[in-house]
Amino acid sequence: MALDGIVTRAITHDLQRCIGARIHKIHQPTEHELVLSIRGAGMQGKLLLSANPTYPRVHWTTASYLNPMEAPMFCMLLRKYCESGIIESVRQIDNERVIHIAVKHRDELGDISVKTIIIEIMGRHSNIILVDPATQSIHDGIHHVTPSISSYRIVMPGSQYTPPPDQGKTDPFAIDGEGQFREAYDNTGEGSAASKRLVEAFSGLSPLIAKEIAYRAGTEAEDAGVLWRSFEPFIGEMRAHRYSPVIKSDEASGKMFFSVTELTHINGEAASYPAVSECLEAFFGDKAERDTVKQRAADLIRFVQNEKAKNTTKIAKLEETLVEAKDAEKYRVLGELLTAYMHQMKRGDSSIELVNFYDEEQAIVTIDLDPQLTPSDNAQRYFRRYTKHKNSLSIVAEQMDIARKEIEYFESLLQQLDNAAITDIEEIRDELVEQGYMKERGRRGPKKKKSLKPTLLRYTSSEGVEVYVGKNNTQNEYLTNRLASPSDTWLHTKDIPGSHVVIRGGDFGNATLEEAAMLAAHYSQARDSSMIPVDYTFIRHVRKPNGAKPGFVIYDNQKTLFITPDEQRIKSLASISS
Repeated sequence: MALDGIVTRAITHDLQRCIGARIHKIHQPTEHELVLSIRGAGMQGKLLLSANPTYPRVHWTTASYLNPMEAPMFCMLLRKYCESGIIESVRQIDNERVIHIAVKHRDELGDISVKTIIIEIMGRHSNIILVDPATQSIHDGIHHVTPSISSYRIVMPGSQYTPPPDQGKTDPFAIDGEGQFREAYDNTGEGSAASKRLVEAFSGLSPLIAKEIAYRAGTEAEDAGVLWRSFEPFIGEMRAHRYSPVIKSDEASGKMFFSVTELTHINGEAASYPAVSECLEAFFGDKAERDTVKQRAADLIRFVQNEKAKNTTKIAKLEETLVEAKDAEKYRVLGELLTAYMHQMKRGDSSIELVNFYDEEQAIVTIDLDPQLTPSDNAQRYFRRYTKHKNSLSIVAEQMDIARKEIEYFESLLQQLDNAAITDIEEIRDELVEQGYMKERGRRGPKKKKSLKPTLLRYTSSEGVEVYVGKNNTQNEYLTNRLASPSDTWLHTKDIPGSHVVIRGGDFGNATLEEAAMLAAHYSQARDSSMIPVDYTFIRHVRKPNGAKPGFVIYDNQKTLFITPDEQRIKSLASISS
């Protein structure tokens, strides 16, 4: 991660436009994140404050968040002290990854008070803390730090706020001239690479930025004088807030990097952004959402995997029964032999050797008998075994077919959970409850009405044609069976769990068909493969069999094309949830 002091400086500068605006609403969608709705002073937007241990960050966001039915305690506290408050200042502390947002608020008695929201962006130690600036007393933090966790400082209600420990580095924006630069640089360990010495010497410089500065200095970067000629213009650009937000992929390692300056030392494709918030949302958005979805869906994923495993085990046991059932004909032959030679048997015999006139190779066969049964009852015992095994053949085949369909169903749910957004998870949970696999969780208050119109992903192709995508069975059924018209084109990966995709209308070209097929492949179990088969046909040829599982359809008159998803092309398509 390269969210260093330099990027934090760019974020803080970007947030200056919210000074004078009011905090309209505060939500806490996850245990690590807050979303502040900001209005006034000529601007409006949502500000994300994240203390996620993996993806801590601060930026403007356009994403949708699912809020819990009951707000967490920290969110309630912030609402009490900051909601409807006016943002007075936003400042960075000493070029470190610490941002202070001062909020002026009028309490229930009408008195004006000022509170400080402190965001510390420090990896797994990240935190969001509400502090009274007059006393430096902590009201609360999104993450509590007790003496057993840290001996340096405590983050608990009522304790005094202690800033993160000072690393003893020089603020690069306080450097005035080559002499001061040399002094700070020379105090680091000689013999190390120039980039490493820059990180050790100056606050807020990540290894990524340090490598860029050293690369710009050229092959003689070890010399402080040469390095200064690269360092000075870089700091000059940052001091003047001339940022160039960029995300760059390293073609050698495949890793992605972001920064607020050009990364010339990395070879690979780059995507530029007009503002740092857009850059951060593009870089972290999908990763953070997938992480949140996995946490929210963890119990569902375990449940579905267990149900799939049960059916896999069931098939293995049924196959054993099937092997045994194939001996049915043997029991019929033994029963008929006993009937034919019944005059040679008597009650009390435990076995008998008979001529097997059904098998020329096995002329003599030994048949076990129950000494307590009559000859006739022994023969009937073998006929009953024959009937039981013969009947079980059809029953076992039917049960195996049911188990295979169950496995297909659960595989499709796992694929849907893998592609799910936060808002999709509850629809999948509700489906499992409706199908009788799960019990409904206890709810407080009135039961929530099920939406008759689920939210679908709607893309616009490069030819301006609407393309709809269903991301779970509830959405698939609504899209295919209710929203789409008979003349619309329906797409789905061939014999692979995936989403239903519909192209609205019939006026489109090959580009739209290719893009819709890419969407079908992208939202499928085979999304990371190439040359994925995608079937397409008119909606009028798609139907759901009676009693079929949610989302299951059969279709005919289809054509198949093979497509390899192009991620950049998919991202270039305009999309909204509708």
